[in-house]
Amino acid sequence: MKEKKNFWDRNARIYNRFMRKDHAAYETMYALIRPVVKAKTVLELATGTGLIAKNIVNAAALIEATDASAEMIAEAKRDNRSAKLHFSVQDMFCLPYADKSFDTVIVSNALHVVPQPEKALREIRRVLKDDGVLIAPTFTHAGNSFSGKVRAFFMKLAGFPLHSRWTSEEYLTFLQQNGWTVRKSAVLKASFPLTYTECVKSEV
Repeated sequence: MKEKKNFWDRNARIYNRFMRKDHAAYETMYALIRPVVKAKTVLELATGTGLIAKNIVNAAALIEATDASAEMIAEAKRDNRSAKLHFSVQDMFCLPYADKSFDTVIVSNALHVVPQPEKALREIRRVLKDDGVLIAPTFTHAGNSFSGKVRAFFMKLAGFPLHSRWTSEEYLTFLQQNGWTVRKSAVLKASFPLTYTECVKSEV
């Protein structure tokens, strides 16, 4: 029997069109990320179609961009023109990389859509160098306006897997409770409030 495609596989081909409405917020985010990844080795989790990776790769030394969806990775590879950018299908909860492999890890708009975000953060901590930076921008849906709540309702009807609903403050607290010190944060205006964060490992 043919395996039923998940939400991300089903929507891989239209994902870029769906994200165009947040183009301005993403341009701001790219500008924030580029100085952080300058000449660094980068791992991106939940890359989707590679929007972030492709827009920051010129600044980085190397980017390994991964996603659990094979369809998303196929779309990402379609117009990859950089030898410094490699796409692959990986499970963010069980990564194939050695401990302390990367200077920077990016996980954008993913922690709220996975069932165990704290588990993902533990795996990120493992593969990130001790002096490395975690960049974890996330839509913080709980602070939505009424129109935002309506959009979230219809996205849920369409099968969007929203597991965690945080306000910006709740999201920052969640990161801090799971071993991270937030060194920078900003709320960007998008379809839903987008809380941009840069974190370093907290001392244990």
